[in-house]
Amino acid sequence: MDLITVGLILLAILFLMLGLGVWIAPALIAVGLVAMEFFAGAPAGSILASNSWSSSASWTMTALPLFIWMGEILYRTRLSDDMFAGLSPWVGRLPGRLMHVNVFGCAIFAAVSGSSAATAATIGRISLPELKARGYPESISLGSLAGSGTLGLLIPPSIIMIVYGVAAQISVARLFIAGVLPGIMLAALFSGYLVLWSLLNKDKIPPPEARMSFGEKLRASRRLIPVLLLIGGVIGSIYAGIATATEAAAVGVVGALLIAALSGSLTPATLLDSLLGAVRTSCMIFFILLGAAYLTSAMSFTGLPAALADWIVAMKLDAWLLLVALTLFFIVLGCFLDGISIVLLTTSVILPAVQAAGVDLLWFGIYLIFVIEMAQITPPVGFNLFVVQSLTGKDMFLVAKYCLPFFLVMVLGTIMITVFPDIVMALPKAMIAR
Repeated sequence: MDLITVGLILLAILFLMLGLGVWIAPALIAVGLVAMEFFAGAPAGSILASNSWSSSASWTMTALPLFIWMGEILYRTRLSDDMFAGLSPWVGRLPGRLMHVNVFGCAIFAAVSGSSAATAATIGRISLPELKARGYPESISLGSLAGSGTLGLLIPPSIIMIVYGVAAQISVARLFIAGVLPGIMLAALFSGYLVLWSLLNKDKIPPPEARMSFGEKLRASRRLIPVLLLIGGVIGSIYAGIATATEAAAVGVVGALLIAALSGSLTPATLLDSLLGAVRTSCMIFFILLGAAYLTSAMSFTGLPAALADWIVAMKLDAWLLLVALTLFFIVLGCFLDGISIVLLTTSVILPAVQAAGVDLLWFGIYLIFVIEMAQITPPVGFNLFVVQSLTGKDMFLVAKYCLPFFLVMVLGTIMITVFPDIVMALPKAMIAR
């Protein structure tokens, strides 16, 4: 049986199982077992046992539960209230005014959360009622929240960056640094769209609130100082070479606990809730990692990834044509799967082809996150759409309609990092030069 037929059979089995509601991790393991037993002739059981250990016994992966716990701690503090109070005085004179709080608030929380859904939920819980009470249009408020929440994937520390780094076997610290400039760029693009929209729809923006003096603005922003120090401690320690990603994660947890304690939010109940939340999320991700690692081994035994890479080389396909095809593929895949599952499901087959086309895997990781960000706001399985729907009770497809401009902004951002790859690579190169 030729490899194309084998690939189609395995793909059909996988989508059948996912369509029947089977959990992603067991579905991946089941497809791997079928590939091993029927198409590879390899010892399926012993390879599953060895993969179960090797996929979890990774020093790099210890950063994952720590960053998740850090986000869970801050999710249960008054951080979102502090950010709204601290940011609103500075954006009151920008075109669009308080709508920018969604963008800047999500960007700041993304730098201490690592999760897109947690970012959107935390900021939306305080910003949406405030924007509605002040008369801001619902469409732009919900769209900007769902769109800006995706910054939780791109601005480090990002959970999905750790997963990709382990899958692609590249430095997580370099991935974190590579995400800084693209994250700032995307936040600026979101904010720029809000400026443009508000200039074209001046009648829909409430009048400005009372002007505050510079000193009053500084006093209102003092609550932002702890979280800004935490961001500086986590990202700065990595960039300066003082700490690895795992050590920086430990610094982040200690800092998050201090912020929670100083804000009066650290109680035995919230500490236990944060631990349980981190354990649940970490176990889910590690289970999927196990399944993906096993499927990767199975694919290697069948020879599919090598054959695909050879096919790419034989076609002499330009890198940009491959990226266009992959962008469409990932957007479609994102309609049915979450971001982590997309990374783990596709890397074993896609990365050899990407390398064969001469694409840098570090840059490709940031590109992949941009495309997965788009998937976060595409129905029917856009996680950020679920978050906004749960906060507001609005129909998910209506929220998706509100998100369309921000989806197009992400497309623009993807084009920019493709045309100007140094947006991604400049800081990692500077890090190596040091």
